[in-house]
Amino acid sequence: MKNLMTKNIGEIVADNYRTAQIFKNHKIDFCCKGNRTIIEVAEKSKLDANSLLKEIETVQKQTNGDHIDFMTWPLDLLADYIEKKHHRYVEAQIPVLNQYLAKLCRVHGERHPELLEITQHFNKCAGELAMHMKKEELMVFPAVRKMVKAKHTGTKLEPSKLGSIKNPIQVMMQEHENEGDRFRLIEELTNNYTPPADACNTYRVTFSLLQEFEEDLHRHIHLENNILFPKAEILEKELNE
Repeated sequence: MKNLMTKNIGEIVADNYRTAQIFKNHKIDFCCKGNRTIIEVAEKSKLDANSLLKEIETVQKQTNGDHIDFMTWPLDLLADYIEKKHHRYVEAQIPVLNQYLAKLCRVHGERHPELLEITQHFNKCAGELAMHMKKEELMVFPAVRKMVKAKHTGTKLEPSKLGSIKNPIQVMMQEHENEGDRFRLIEELTNNYTPPADACNTYRVTFSLLQEFEEDLHRHIHLENNILFPKAEILEKELNE
């Protein structure tokens, strides 16, 4: 097993998702930028690497029965889970948030012009995510299922119109980074999802839903960037040997 100091933070979270909270607390992106080491992120965030390592080791020693070990899941099952849990969540929450944000802009936009910018970023994110998820459902996930079936049946993997699975994966990962950047802007504009003093209940609910949406997006991207995609590339290599 790699030393934690040199292990990618995405791999650390993939091994134990409870460690994700440590990186969240320190504003460290473990999903879109999970290919960095503890030493790299500590230096960039001006943190003590040894202290960060101790926090991670403490969490890793904890036992929790509700922890799901996604690393052990078959890839086709993981793809199904992402599609049915995270894709459906995004599809359900976008119209809800659009409605709330539109109302906030009408009622509070004059006093809080940042709401207009928040809404613009979220609308852009919603449109991009809708297209992104369709590409995964129509191209990436079927390719993963096809590879899993080939391995189980011992049959030859037929050439794909996509070429190597690495090609669409690279596109998906870049799109993940784009939306991660967009939500960082939303987080800044909302003051880390803190409603202003004059916020009404709708205002507070909207900020809470935005924060929940971002947290779900982080887990969604993490499952793909740090588990599904790397394992799919390994599986493709095995099948083509």
